[in-house]
Amino acid sequence: MPEGDTVWQTARHLHTALAGRPLVRSDLRVPRFATADLTGRTVLDVTPRGKHLLTRIEGGLTLHSHLGMEGAWKVYAQGERWRGGPTHQIRAILGTEERTAVGYRLPVLELLRTREEERVVGHLGPDLLGPGWDPATALRNLLADPTRPVGEALLDQRNLAGVGNIFKSETCFLVRVTPWLPIGQVPSPERLVTAAKKLLEANRNRPGGSRRLSVYGRAGRPCPRCGTPIRKADQDDRPAYWCPRCQPGPTS
Repeated sequence: MPEGDTVWQTARHLHTALAGRPLVRSDLRVPRFATADLTGRTVLDVTPRGKHLLTRIEGGLTLHSHLGMEGAWKVYAQGERWRGGPTHQIRAILGTEERTAVGYRLPVLELLRTREEERVVGHLGPDLLGPGWDPATALRNLLADPTRPVGEALLDQRNLAGVGNIFKSETCFLVRVTPWLPIGQVPSPERLVTAAKKLLEANRNRPGGSRRLSVYGRAGRPCPRCGTPIRKADQDDRPAYWCPRCQPGPTS
């Protein structure tokens, strides 16, 4: 699933392509909003909130989208061939005179009044890459249930917004705990918040969406810290990766 760094990059690309320009093409391919016509309206900005995208449009409207597991927004120049997937996977098209943004496989796509944005993102905890980042609130949210495993607490977007399965494993590696350790047993738990933010900030500007990873996807390969083979196991039907030597503790 795309995580906070990917959503941040997507928002930046969409904002660069669309913001400040009127739409000359608008096509929302979901039944509820199929008749909505945004042509002639200027795109004001595209803002990420955790894993959500808010495209604000002249007239007090916001197009809310979420990438889910496989969704993507692609931007094309006029005349460029679209390569994001087959036509039947397209959920949204927003075009200006110079660029066209195409949303593929978007599980969430809705048009709402900008004043109603909190209805769809108000449940989120502090955004790790957002201007209103609040580490104290994020830590307080994480520790609300001290018996909850670290990995589950990090993935709960109500605690802090932007961490997905990849950065769950990477954050635990930096802090040297397994994803199954009850969060109330983590020494100096504020390190989780610091590590998660450091990871997302370090990766959001990497070219081509590449990431610098230590353990995720590296099962059987040597730990970059101690050389012990990295292990993999499922946590709530999602893979978790860890080093059994650097990250002692429960593993299920």
